[in-house]
Amino acid sequence: MSNSTKSTMYIPTYEDVIVAHERIKPYIHKTPVLTSTRLNEMTGAELFFKCENLQKAAAFKVRGACNAVFGLSEEKAKIGVATHSSGNHALSLSYAAGQRGIPVTVVMPRTAPQAKKDAVIGYGGKIVECEPSTTSREAVFAEVVGESGADFVHPYNDPRVIAGQATCSKELAEQVENLDAVIAPIGGGGMISGTCLTISNIAPDVKIYAAEPLNADDAARSFKAGHIIADDAPDTVADGLKVPLKDLTWHFVSNHVTDIFTCTEEEIVDAMKLVWKTMKIVIEPSSAVTVACILNNPEVFKGKRVGVIITGGNVDLDKLPWMKN
Repeated sequence: MSNSTKSTMYIPTYEDVIVAHERIKPYIHKTPVLTSTRLNEMTGAELFFKCENLQKAAAFKVRGACNAVFGLSEEKAKIGVATHSSGNHALSLSYAAGQRGIPVTVVMPRTAPQAKKDAVIGYGGKIVECEPSTTSREAVFAEVVGESGADFVHPYNDPRVIAGQATCSKELAEQVENLDAVIAPIGGGGMISGTCLTISNIAPDVKIYAAEPLNADDAARSFKAGHIIADDAPDTVADGLKVPLKDLTWHFVSNHVTDIFTCTEEEIVDAMKLVWKTMKIVIEPSSAVTVACILNNPEVFKGKRVGVIITGGNVDLDKLPWMKN
């Protein structure tokens, strides 16, 4: 990372997290923490599931989106907000903008799940479609939204968004004492950065792990290489984890994450089905990656008290990954 990037990048502090939590409380749920005797037996660990699939808009991203939207001045808010996203950030920003009564435009890949597109429209968002690659998303976004003057709320590489996501692990630490570790999925790194921000400040002895699909393992490769490696259009059932790390999220990942684990597509689908079956909760493939990685690495988690962040529950019920076409 060049010095010029470093000097212009604002790194959110724990003080920002406390402010964010107060700001967004009226618009979010304090989500429950669930446990499963069956999954504890299977993993040899004590797992505490922070259920953001039960969050407003069924995703943790409402936290960061609300913090960004409700932190805007009146003048800026009038012009509205915009973003590019494969789904959960798009619908979360649409929810937040709807709560404040301001316009919102989102650039979404044409391949994004229909359930996520429908939710964006349902919350009053305007969708502009792009090709399913990071390059196309950013190019279409620059073209469509650049001229509107709307406030760009990046899906993850934004200090306001990271401070908002950090409120999830803040709640988790208040709900469950004496955790040994926390594990969350990693794509662009917004949730894991928020987790690093909170945990490194309030419980520095707790280890932080990230979980990633093997088919989109650029964060794991970046972690090993010591610099960002960005894949443009990886293909995985975990549609929320296809995007690469950016400078701000890399700052947190490189400084605070203990390890990044990966799992196969089959393991993700099996873990998703397992959670649906044993816990009777709807989770999306991106959320199942953590469970698959815990099952793959029993020696790391055995005998430990582990916070598991379930990031969302937005699935297309007509196209579940275990259904035969």
